[in-house]
Order: sequence, then structure tokens, then C-alpha cells
Amino acid sequence: MRTVSCFQLILRKINFYKTNKMGKKIIQQSAVIVLFICYLYLSHIESAMIMESTHFLKPEDVYENDKPGLQIFCHNANSKYLIHMWRSLTMHLNTNIDNYDIYDGKSPQEVMEKHDDNQRSWNFNFFSTKRPKKFKMNPFEDVCVGVYVYPSNSHKYRISMTQTPMDISNLILMLLGAMIYWSARKLSGNPIFYYVCGITLGVTTSIIILVYFVSKLLPRGKIMYLMVATGWTMSFYLIQALWDNARLIAVQYREYVTWYILLTSLISFVICYRFGPVTNVRTKKLIEWCLQIAGLIMMYYSSYFHEASFFSCVVIVLLYNFPIVLIRRGRSYWKSMFPDRRRLLTENEYRIEGIKETNKALNELKGYCSSPDCNPWKTVLKLKDPIRFAKFMEGESHLSEDESREYDAEITRIIEECEYTDEEDDF
Repeated sequence: MRTVSCFQLILRKINFYKTNKMGKKIIQQSAVIVLFICYLYLSHIESAMIMESTHFLKPEDVYENDKPGLQIFCHNANSKYLIHMWRSLTMHLNTNIDNYDIYDGKSPQEVMEKHDDNQRSWNFNFFSTKRPKKFKMNPFEDVCVGVYVYPSNSHKYRISMTQTPMDISNLILMLLGAMIYWSARKLSGNPIFYYVCGITLGVTTSIIILVYFVSKLLPRGKIMYLMVATGWTMSFYLIQALWDNARLIAVQYREYVTWYILLTSLISFVICYRFGPVTNVRTKKLIEWCLQIAGLIMMYYSSYFHEASFFSCVVIVLLYNFPIVLIRRGRSYWKSMFPDRRRLLTENEYRIEGIKETNKALNELKGYCSSPDCNPWKTVLKLKDPIRFAKFMEGESHLSEDESREYDAEITRIIEECEYTDEEDDF
């Protein structure tokens, strides 16, 4: 506005001093230079004012203000990490003042433009409406909130910022959306879900019809002209007043409200019972698709980290439409194409594995020889020492004493050779 006033003043001077062609040319050139200098000066003043009234807050910061006018509070975007998927940021305004305006934007310049537009527009502030004192913000974007306090006896307020590492409400919204998407097919044919949705829809529709008939009794023409003449402030005031009156009625006449809800619920239940649950396959499919879309929307908007929430939606769609068997087959195919490199066993591991596999094979042999599938007489005829086999089946060792001594001697010889080889290597 200051720049425009400066331009208008200079143009008036130019029109006043237009005496001849030479003077006109000189005046025009001088005017261009002066306009440029004036523009730079006012831009510098405006940017300095914006920087002076802008405050960058971090979580747990508290700022106290006692000056009137516009103060802008900004937060710089955080880095996006998957562990911060459900992080949320909240700005709290602690004040007893009712005469103030709130503006939001991505930068201080945007907040200032909204404030200037609001100051230039014709609106009323005669009505006392409740303004928000708690603002949820996206921690992964640059966000600014402007608080404009009108000149009055008191302008004190305190603004603070808190950060929640994991917002439980967003996490519950994500899980609820996933459950709705995954159970959409069962819910579309569930009678209990059918009756609950029918009763809820009936109560909501009855309230809308009641509001419609009440609006018929109002002088529509005069109300409409008044809302158009006074702008959005009057409209906001009327909506706020209607909402406050509705809450007041619900509190003071809660018995009548309860009986009204019960009566409309009973009527809705009777209508749903008369037509019965949905049996058409295509109708069930449409209900299933609507539930799945609603579940995906809930999952997407459950986090300010929209890339991660969109990835979650893609994952649940793939898991739902492609069975686990296909995933297992794909994993086995990947392993066959790119097998893992096997690790060689150490000498101790090889000996332990050999003992374990030998005992396992001997137990399987005992089990087979004791089963009805084995013919004992044919087995005895094939053996060189049936008595030794019988002792083995009764629980004795499968090795004889001579074989045990030979095995121990062989092991001792191998160990001595290894020790002798190691001593030579040391020399």
C-alpha cells in the first residue's frame, strides 16, 4: 500500500511539471529512477518488518508477546525418516484475548499477504466467535502461523510448540484403515454391520431432514442478503451460533435428544429388517470396494509423511490381492537364481555333525527293523553276525571292542601327526 501511494504521488508531480517536450522527457526519466529507488526502499522496509515480526520456533520453545499487531511464528521442515512416520507437531496459543485473527501459510510472505488482503477487505469483527488456540502442523513442511492482535488494553499471549514422536491417534487411524481394508469382504456380507450402518444412516438422514424443514421457516431472502452484504464473517458467525445452539440443546434437553435418537434408530432398524441384509453379489462387491477405498484414504491421511503412508497402501493392496503362496514361490525362485554362499564347516563342527547324523541313521535303522514292514528272517539270512545285530537291537553299541580300540588308535595317530607337523612349521 505504501508503494502504491508513492507511485501515485510521483505521477501527480509528473503531470504537474509537464510543460514542454524536453522537460517531459527529463521528468519521465527522473520519475523512472525515483520509482525504482522508492520501490527498492519500500521493499527493504517491508522485508525488514517481516523479519522483525517473524519468530522461528522449535519443539518445547515458548514465546511470550505483549505487543499488538501481527506476529508470525514459523517452523522449518524436519528430515523425513521412516521411524518418524507418525510424528506430529502442535502449536498452542495461551491467551484470554478474544479480539485476534489467525493466518496460516507456507512462508512469512504468504501470511503477510493474507493479512493485508484481510485488512483491505470489508468485514465485521463485532461478533465474538471462538477462534482456535491449538494448531496441528505438518512437521515435514515449512509452516507459518500469524497471530494478529488488535490494539486494546491487553495484548499478552504465550505461544508454545510441542512435538509428539508417535501420535497415537494417527497410529490408530492407520491400523483402523488397514483393518477395514482387509475385512471389507467379510463386512460387506455381515448382517450386524448392515444393521449398524443402516441405523447410523437413518439417524443422520433424519437430522438433515429436520434441519431442512427448520431452514424453511427462516426468511431466506433477508438472511441471504445479510450474509452477502456482510461477507464471510457474518456467515461464520451464524454457523458458529447454530453449532453452539445445537450443543446447548443437546446438553439441556438430553432426555428429548436421547428419545429422538432411540426413536429414529428403531424406525431405521425396522426398515432395515423389512428389506433384509444385502444378498446381491454385485451390491456386496460395491460395498466392499467402497470400504476398501475408505480404508486406503484413512491409511493415507494417517501420517504427515505421505510418501510412507502411500507405500503402506501399496503394500497392503499387494498383500491382499496376491496370496502368500506366490510370495513364497517368488522367494524360492530368487534363492534358486541367487543362492546363498555356503560356509565351510570347521573340523570340530564336522566331527559333531558326523556323530549327530550317525546316531540319527542308527535310530532310523532300529525303528525300521522293529516295524512290521521289515521281514526279520530275510534280514538275518543276509547278515554275517546275527548275534551282534540282535545285541544292537537290544541297545548295545554298533561297534565291537576291537573296532573301538582301532578307532581310538587311529584318532590318536592323527592327532600326533598334526602336533608333529605344527612343531616342524614352528622351526
